[in-house]
Amino acid sequence: MAEPDADVVVVGAGPAGGVVTCTLARRGFRVVCLEQGDWVRPADFPANGPEWELEIQRRWAHDPNVRRLPSDYPLGVDGAELSPVMFNAVGGSSLFAGMEWPRLLPCDFRVRSLDGVADDWPIGYSDLAPYHDAIDRFVGVAGVGGDPAYPPGLDYPLPPNPIGGPGRRAAEAANRLGWHWWPGTNAIPSRRHGEIAGCTRWGTCEWGCPEGAKASADLAYWPPALRAGATLVTGARARRVETGRDGRATGVVWLDRAGVEHLARARAVVLCANGVGTPRLLLLSAAAAHPDGLANSSGLVGRNLMLHPNCSVTGFYDEDLASWLGPAGQLVYSMEFYDTRPEHDFVRGIKLHALPTPGPLNAVEAQRRLGYDAAWGANFLRAAGAHAGGILWAANTEDLPEESNRVTLDPDRSDDSGIPAPAIHYRISENTRKLLGFAVARMEQLHAAAGAVRTVPVELWTDQPGHLLGTARMGSDPRRSVVDAFGRAHDADNLFIADGSIFVTGGSANPTSTITALALRVGRHIADTARSAR
Repeated sequence: MAEPDADVVVVGAGPAGGVVTCTLARRGFRVVCLEQGDWVRPADFPANGPEWELEIQRRWAHDPNVRRLPSDYPLGVDGAELSPVMFNAVGGSSLFAGMEWPRLLPCDFRVRSLDGVADDWPIGYSDLAPYHDAIDRFVGVAGVGGDPAYPPGLDYPLPPNPIGGPGRRAAEAANRLGWHWWPGTNAIPSRRHGEIAGCTRWGTCEWGCPEGAKASADLAYWPPALRAGATLVTGARARRVETGRDGRATGVVWLDRAGVEHLARARAVVLCANGVGTPRLLLLSAAAAHPDGLANSSGLVGRNLMLHPNCSVTGFYDEDLASWLGPAGQLVYSMEFYDTRPEHDFVRGIKLHALPTPGPLNAVEAQRRLGYDAAWGANFLRAAGAHAGGILWAANTEDLPEESNRVTLDPDRSDDSGIPAPAIHYRISENTRKLLGFAVARMEQLHAAAGAVRTVPVELWTDQPGHLLGTARMGSDPRRSVVDAFGRAHDADNLFIADGSIFVTGGSANPTSTITALALRVGRHIADTARSAR
């Protein structure tokens, strides 16, 4: 057998892939990362121009089926009630994330034990806490320590960003109702931190930061990874993980932009292609030793897809709250209804977070739901100007795993290289629909307590927030999981997964903080247990 090209090949250069690659390269490993997209400069983001709210409708849309960039692959969503959101680039979907940075709570790891549903994780909050702390220090998380929703001892390396007029108004409403709230914790440094600029409050975080002032993986992890000797190959479409007759991974087959096929050989492979891309690649990698797809002896690859259905209520106020100022990014959040309560007719809960309303066209779009006369004609200027006095309360709902919610290979769609596209099969459960209705009612209460003059509820965001979880879950029993507690595949001991696919349950906290902590844990485990680091 030929000498491997690398010790480790990583697929995907988003948050998980950036963490794993940086961790291993700094430990002396030869690491090659394959990324389907390319670099995006902060100067290229739509918010650099006054027409940014038009740009985000098509070329910079969050939905790849709308965007249709050369780096995208199509999604089969005919059987889905939500459309997954993702972005292929160095930094992945973190380029478009608001970088809300909560951790999962201790209860999230013990859902079966506490509530009799889903499954427990093979690890707990305390197992991940040291990795969270290390990530927070590395990327410069800004926040206020001491949140009583979490175990004692949680603090952050940088002071918080301002919560601004919308945050103060939202917090006052929570106080009137007697509900928990806390200043927003964001991976958006409040002052320069290494490669990352301090926040200057553009307020366009979810469409890329022109200032380079948020800890997207392209800024936080890739410069130190490359300085440590890692190799990053952009424009690389992973076609399959190559395996030997013994079933172990030998490398990754990929196509360049000209369609030429290459094999990146390695001693180990780490998949970080997100909760849709990773199961797609595992299913594409079926071979004699893995006839149903790589690492799929349990039949669970692609199953248990969790998408965190979101809802929101935008409120408009007769006061200039300067709601175009960021971060956006949560200004404040509430865990008041995070856990199961006996008086509810559903299990688990929601995370609430208040955000600004960044632009006039966003305000017009929100108010279209109130009817033509509310947003158009003589009322157009009033509707557009309302963004200065807007507060967007939004909610993540816990999306419990169901095997019928899954990713498969689409028999009719492929990308422009001829690689089968993923098909999304997803239905919202009755429990989740109850959570959505409950969340909208609570957000209406918050706006009423704050004195909103009008509100616009959205009971379901059909373009959900890009939380792609659960499709290659971790566990101790190979019959009920795909990887072990360190992300190692049960079926191939040199194949690892380090993205949101390995979540057992999703909680209702935004997941990127936990994804990066898990990726650091996986990366360090690979380094600590490797036979050599040549």
